[in-house]
Amino acid sequence: MKNIFCAWRCAPPLLILCTLLMAAPAEAKDIRKDSVLTMPFGKNSYIRYALERGIYDVYVNGKLKVRNVHAQYSGPDSGDSRTLVFNDCAITPLKDAFGKGKLFVVNRGSGKNMMQQLFYVYPGKDYFFVQVNKRALNAGVNYSAPFSGATVIAPQGEDRRGLFVPFDNDMWVRYNACTLEGADYTSSEATALYSNGSREGMVIGSIEHEVWKSGVQVKHLSGNEVAVTAFGGYTDSITTHDRNPHGIVGAKDSVARSPKIMVGFFSDWREGMETYARLNRLAEPPVVFKWKKATPMGWNSWGAIQSNISLDNAKKVVDFFADSCKTFRNADSTLYIDIDSYWDNLTGGMTGDFSALAAFSAYCKQKGLQPGIYWAPFADWSKTPRKMEAGPYRYEETWLKAKGAPMDIDGARAMDPTHPGTQQRMAYLLNRFKEAGFTMIKVDFLGHGALEADRFADPAVTTGMQAYKVGMAFMDSVLDGAMLLYAAISPNMATARYVHMRRVGCDAFSAIDNTEYTLNSTGYGWWQSSLYDFIDGDHVVFGKEKEGANRARLASAIVTGTLITGDDFSQQGPWTSIAKNLLQQKDLLRIMKDGKSFRPIESNTGNKGVELFVKKQGRDTYIAAFNFGKEEKTFRFSPERIGLKRGSRLVLQSLFSEALVPFSSEISFDVLPEDAAIYQIIQRN
Repeated sequence: MKNIFCAWRCAPPLLILCTLLMAAPAEAKDIRKDSVLTMPFGKNSYIRYALERGIYDVYVNGKLKVRNVHAQYSGPDSGDSRTLVFNDCAITPLKDAFGKGKLFVVNRGSGKNMMQQLFYVYPGKDYFFVQVNKRALNAGVNYSAPFSGATVIAPQGEDRRGLFVPFDNDMWVRYNACTLEGADYTSSEATALYSNGSREGMVIGSIEHEVWKSGVQVKHLSGNEVAVTAFGGYTDSITTHDRNPHGIVGAKDSVARSPKIMVGFFSDWREGMETYARLNRLAEPPVVFKWKKATPMGWNSWGAIQSNISLDNAKKVVDFFADSCKTFRNADSTLYIDIDSYWDNLTGGMTGDFSALAAFSAYCKQKGLQPGIYWAPFADWSKTPRKMEAGPYRYEETWLKAKGAPMDIDGARAMDPTHPGTQQRMAYLLNRFKEAGFTMIKVDFLGHGALEADRFADPAVTTGMQAYKVGMAFMDSVLDGAMLLYAAISPNMATARYVHMRRVGCDAFSAIDNTEYTLNSTGYGWWQSSLYDFIDGDHVVFGKEKEGANRARLASAIVTGTLITGDDFSQQGPWTSIAKNLLQQKDLLRIMKDGKSFRPIESNTGNKGVELFVKKQGRDTYIAAFNFGKEEKTFRFSPERIGLKRGSRLVLQSLFSEALVPFSSEISFDVLPEDAAIYQIIQRN
């Protein structure tokens, strides 16, 4: 299997010559002696691959940052770059969605166990991609790690952290910015190793999610050294909710490809995570239609009404926003009024009379608002054998099984997205929603369609992520641009191609601890605002909470980027006057015009909510601060910490009051217990 890329073949002497042409002069002697392939990236960075040993090191700005990385895979057969004999290599020019660069391919092994290591490098980019392929007849693997066993030199600076990223937003899971010295975790899809003090950091993560569930194992070794392995084939019963091991990839093919892994080095790890998100969007462009309207805002019935939804109280909610809260609108001068679960109260079931839903849709539009609906396409809540609503199939035929047993997650049975019965049911109900006039749909419990299973109805599908791709793409094709798509509980990364908007955490309501939970997800997952059109902090419920808790709940939504409120506005209560006040403050609503999240200022709160955020929007800079505790708290930091110059004639203007806070060498302000503050930085006269 030689000259696969129709490029030059290199035995060691020719390889040395080519390497000399590309390497810095200082490396020439070592290259000649050790047969090292040097692959430059960035401005003064390079990968040094010791071809005979099958390992590589990474230098950033001339300094060793990663050493002794190898590649490996396993399945019916296993392969390790350290033991498979080097054959040859190839270099070709590269032009793809990420820019112009070079693709280096190193071929190892022979017979039915041939390995290809691929390195995608780009001049001027602070990152590169790695991939490993197994080439053989029936090449299948279910574990594939192109970046394995790396020893990473921890970033310089104080308060070093490793970020655990969950697979989805189910069961009130939390991100965890754990201390690097105590790190021992497997993060889903990506991680960051960073100093909260200097903000220097390294980002490692998969940019492909159509086939593999990926993980990044991180374990502190000693001193400044951390062991890191990035791989495809991650499953467990808690994080990914799987009972089966990862499915086999490429079992009937001549090549089994790993996920493509990004490895990047950044002076500010926050920029690194945002870059990672943007690269994901380039690697897997959206399938859903392009959103050209304003940042979505609105109301959802699960916040307070929940199972008591009816046509009467739904219309009264519409009346409240149409008559009593007229300036709570997005830049398109509209809101989405979304009926959540239990909408079948209005229909008598999925096959019932949809005329009440159609009447609700028409009433919204008559009042200048947009109607939304809810559904969980891959979840069977009944869990009883019965005929499906559409087509000749029965529900039990569609249930995904692990080790012969149906899988129940969150009280619902998982359904096979590739089964024709599941798809006929989807087409039937989604088309009924379209006919009823809905322009938004909230889709929920999507992770049920991403589970590893004993088998799938489509024999070409062997992994949960392949099945998820089939189901989500089918949903988009049926909706055909008719609705804004909002994902609730769903995989963090793989969902981005198929929806416009996604909830960043699990359910949140009115209490201050709900706000703290939301700001754990937003504080460490804000970068998904560069992956999705919009991310959302779930329904903002005021209820009967104190004034400070209500300010904090509203501020958590503004910081996340969109605003979906959730009180029962079909009746009067303390929440109605609060909503009329807080939801109609134009200075607050203006911050969400671009739909983008705030960045964290300090990222060292472990698995708790982040307290300090900043957002730059054109010439404006905003600061948000949250006090989750029961005592007043003072926040202090330098202007440089948020990118401002010390000594500038600037002042903080509170957007919740008329307060002005001048500053020069230090920014300092107090936040009351269980409260929040949002400041706009303005020029002092």
